[in-house]
This record gives sequence, structure tokens and C-alpha cells, in this order.
Amino acid sequence: MSGIYIHIPFCKQACHYCDFHFSTSMNKKEDMVLALAKEIQMRKSEFENDKIATIYFGGGTPSVLTSTEIDFLIAEVYENYAVIEDPEITLEANPDDLSHERIMELSNSKINRLSIGIQSFFEDDLQLMNRAHNSPEAQKCLEVATKYFDNISLDLIYGVPGMSNEKWKMNIEKALSFGVPHISSYALTVEPKTAMNKMIQTGKMEAPKDEVAQEHFMILVEMLESKGFIHYELSNFGKENYFSKNNSAYWLGKKYMGIGPSAHSYDGVARSWNIANNSLYLRAIQEVKLPNETETLSEADRYNEYIMTGLRTIWGVSLDRIQAEFGQTYLDYLMKQTQKFRNDGLVSIENNVLKPTKKGKFLTDGIASDLFYLNLEY
Repeated sequence: MSGIYIHIPFCKQACHYCDFHFSTSMNKKEDMVLALAKEIQMRKSEFENDKIATIYFGGGTPSVLTSTEIDFLIAEVYENYAVIEDPEITLEANPDDLSHERIMELSNSKINRLSIGIQSFFEDDLQLMNRAHNSPEAQKCLEVATKYFDNISLDLIYGVPGMSNEKWKMNIEKALSFGVPHISSYALTVEPKTAMNKMIQTGKMEAPKDEVAQEHFMILVEMLESKGFIHYELSNFGKENYFSKNNSAYWLGKKYMGIGPSAHSYDGVARSWNIANNSLYLRAIQEVKLPNETETLSEADRYNEYIMTGLRTIWGVSLDRIQAEFGQTYLDYLMKQTQKFRNDGLVSIENNVLKPTKKGKFLTDGIASDLFYLNLEY
């Protein structure tokens, strides 16, 4: 089973923290939709022996597309690929795009999962982030969406400067009050070329603090797990049978195809990525050329990716798989590198599977980087 990711590179306005590829100009939106359809057609041979289990509209802000444009792109996938009977088809959406009428339209389409970018239910946080929606819109869209969709995920951001533990708990409680079965939550991070980074450098905004983010993370885990959510990936919590099938496939190393500017693909052996420029992408597709670069992964690359993704999930890192796929040298290296983290109670090994402990979860990415295989000398 494989997945198709479709990148919609447009947003109404730029969030201060975002460094994803997008444009705030909608001038080329219609041309882009036609180019995305063309790339879907051009690449069908890559998955001719695969069945598509997930279709995911990400961005950018996919909900800036009309329902007609979304239906058109889904139809192109169905026309050019073998799709399973009941695929997971997700649309990332912002609250300001989800009017009652729009939600009804989407519920009558093949979209069966919404991922809604709430980020916070507090007005001051939304203004700090430069979100396009306000708090009443966030709450209203969830009230309506939960009547039409069973499978909904919402995003929350923690570690926001000035956000107390009590305020963060109120955010989580408000999210839980809508009965959604999935929550994704991320620490506010400052990327180099963002408006937020400039605001911090010029003293207009306080920098996020790691210790605050860690406290918020522990509160998040405790509150969601107490309500029956399974912490199945570092940033993702789902009720049983509501894990994101699309994202789980990434973490489990399954094949996926990325359509659109800046989108990435993986075929089990190599990674490729499309150019992150709308104009150059459109020109290449019009010339029937794929505007991408490809990198064949080395054995060390594949090992490192498995360490990174495995540690972030409830499935952990199988030591049996390490030995079978990469050999004794890699296993010996891994055991040596993990020793200090086991001594500190940050990771544990049970049933020959390596996982972070509750104490080590927030530090997962840092731990993983220390386990990466860099050379044969250790």
C-alpha cells in the first residue's frame, strides 16, 4: 500500500512561525491545479504495481482550493492509479475556510478526514502567530465539522511565550470538549528565515523557552492519555482506530509520492523532492518535465531514518530488524550509543525493542541524533 501527498502552495497570509513553501498570491492557483493534475498523470508508472491507500492534501493551506478543484484532483488520482476501496483522504484546512456551507460540501465529497489548524483557542496567541482565523471561528468550525465528519484531527501549538501551564491546560480542555478523535501538537520552534525569528532578534517578541515547552509537553501527554488517547507518535495522539494512516505510513517506511512544488517522495530506495518554486515548477510541468532531484539512500541513511522514525513512535526500534537489515556492526554500534541513555533512564529495551521512556520522550530527536551512524570508527 502506498500514499499520495498533494502540496497546495498557497496561503491567505504568512504565519509568523512557518517556513513551509507557499505563496500568498493566488494569481497562479488555477494554473497550479492543472499542473498538479498533470504531474499526477506523468508519474503513474511509478506506482503501477501499487495500490493507493491514502491521499493527503497538505500545504500551504489546501482549503483555499474550491471543492470543485479538490474533487478534480482526487478524480485524477482515481483515473491514473489503483485506489483501495476505502482510502483515507485527508484535507488540511484552516478554520476561516470552514464555513457551514463549505463543511457540508466537503462532507459530500470523497474527503473523509479533516486536519484543522486551530493552533490555539486564545486570541492573543493567534495574533502573535499571525493566524488568519480568530478564536470564535476556531470554535464554530469545530462545532459544525464534528456534525458532518467522524474523523477529525486538530493542531495545537505549545511553548508559546507568555503561555502559562494553566492557559495551556485550558487549550487542551477546550480541544477535548469537541470530542475529536485525534490531536496533533507541536512545540513552537523558531526557524531562521521566518518573521518570528526577526521579531525575536529585534526584541519585539520573547524567544520560546525549552523548559516551558517541556512542561507543556508533559501536561499534554498526561491529559490526553487520561482521556483514552494513544500517544502513538511524538507529536500525535489518537483514539483507537483513528491514527493518521497517511503519517503512520511515513513513519513505518512505506512508499509515498509527493505531488507539487517542494513535495518529497520515497520509493523504498531513494528520495526525491520537487523544486520549491511555483513559477519554475509550473514551467517544468508545462514542458512535460519532472522538476525534481533524487538521492539514493545509503545503508547508513536508511539506518538513521529508521532510528529517527522508530524512536518517535510507539512501535520503537526493533533490534531484530537492525540486525537483519543492517548487520551486527550496526547493532553493536546502536547498543554502545544507547548505553548512556539507558543509564539515565531515557530509553529502555523490552522484547528486543528500543523505545524512549516517559522521561525521555520530549528529548527523542536529540537522542536519535546521538544514535545516528556517522562512520565505521566508533
